[in-house]
Amino acid sequence: RVGSPFQYLAMQKTGKQQNVGLIQLNRPQALNALCEGLMQELRQALETLENDPQVGAIVITGSQKAFAAGADIKEMQNKTFQECYRSAFLAGWDKVSTVRKPIIAAVNGYALGGGCELAMMCDIIYAGEKAQFGQPEILLGTIPGAGGTQRLTRTVGKSLAMEMVLTGERISA
Repeated sequence: RVGSPFQYLAMQKTGKQQNVGLIQLNRPQALNALCEGLMQELRQALETLENDPQVGAIVITGSQKAFAAGADIKEMQNKTFQECYRSAFLAGWDKVSTVRKPIIAAVNGYALGGGCELAMMCDIIYAGEKAQFGQPEILLGTIPGAGGTQRLTRTVGKSLAMEMVLTGERISA
């Protein structure tokens, strides 16, 4: 149901004919870090908008400071590989890439790690002047975990993808 209250995001229909679904990530205290609760709500919102015959396209956005600063590291840091594997930890993260309606990522501020991956799952990325894209997982001793290495290579080419993934450096819009 459009307009139902979410804890970590806001959803509405907008546009002249109310035919654009707008999802705004809303976890400002954590720079929209993608915790399990936020990802669950995002899947729910996407399902609602995909099943609404009035909606022709979907926009996902964040705030001026952060589209999404990545996966919620605090939520993940104490999990072992076995726990993640058994619980299918990243299952459902690819919901964005399976929605049949066009999805636009409107990015301003940080789109790092999982946030960069979320943007790349969208069909189109519009980047504001302050947008910063990066895969800084290497700085934590890990690599992108939700298909980021493959998507980044297809998006920016092998050379730049390798540089970004192996150094953790960011690129601007």
